[in-house]
Amino acid sequence: MPAGLIIGLRGVDLGVPDVAAHVRFYIDTWRLSIAAERNGSVYLRGTGAYHHILALHPRERPGLLCINLAAANRSAVDALHARVTAAGVQQCDAPAPLIEPGGGYGFSFVDPEGRVLRVIAGDARHPDAGAQPDRPQKITHLVLNTPRQEAAAAFWVEALGFEISDRSLLTFVRCDSDHHNIAFHPGDASTLHHIAFEMDGIDSVMRGAGRMRDAGHPIEWGLGRHGPGNNVFAYFVGPDDFVIEYTAEVEKVDASYRVREPKDWAYPPGHSDLWGATPPPSARMKAAQKKIGFAAGPFRP
Repeated sequence: MPAGLIIGLRGVDLGVPDVAAHVRFYIDTWRLSIAAERNGSVYLRGTGAYHHILALHPRERPGLLCINLAAANRSAVDALHARVTAAGVQQCDAPAPLIEPGGGYGFSFVDPEGRVLRVIAGDARHPDAGAQPDRPQKITHLVLNTPRQEAAAAFWVEALGFEISDRSLLTFVRCDSDHHNIAFHPGDASTLHHIAFEMDGIDSVMRGAGRMRDAGHPIEWGLGRHGPGNNVFAYFVGPDDFVIEYTAEVEKVDASYRVREPKDWAYPPGHSDLWGATPPPSARMKAAQKKIGFAAGPFRP
């Protein structure tokens, strides 16, 4: 496990035109629950310890407002602020108490490709955390499109202390024992590719996929098993064309893990995963994976 200052991916803040519609979807169909509400925004939790993993804020157009990273403690926040500033980041707030549900201490900044990030420590945790059948526990990873894949990964490694796990078409980086928390996908612009929610096992991924289909959201890719990360997956296009994934069995790695290259992950012709049973990603999903951009400037809820 990386001995870094970042200890996990806490979650994301999304801007959406109809908060109520998203809340209904993420509670009734996706199976998160409400942790708090404030000033028209709704904060949703999984079954894990984080106060919330997904926050929905009213905005005129859909967008990814912020990626939230969990730091080890307040000293880690201050140290990361110094590292980010030394890396030449131009837009960076000073560390301060966070005035929002869950609280904590942190700072917001914009990385070199316009992604808005926050580093947070000391925020609230739920004492009843634990895996539950058929409910997401946490956001286990984000995949981000980038026109400068290696440079994007290098910033996260050098400024934030992530480590590279693997390279395939994507570059996978991690900050804890999960194979990856962030992956960078080649693209024409810096946009969101998808958000992955971890379930407690294959059975829950299957049940979630069936529930989504019953609610009118077809499986856009899956069910299958990825090569890098070895996780089971099922992808969907959610409200406002956010691409979301149910996943389980993410590989746990440590410092002994060998970084592999694209040639190590070549699938047989016609296969898009390790099993070879799923069709390729749908055209609808591929289009949606390029649509969601980042908000401009540091995030201040």
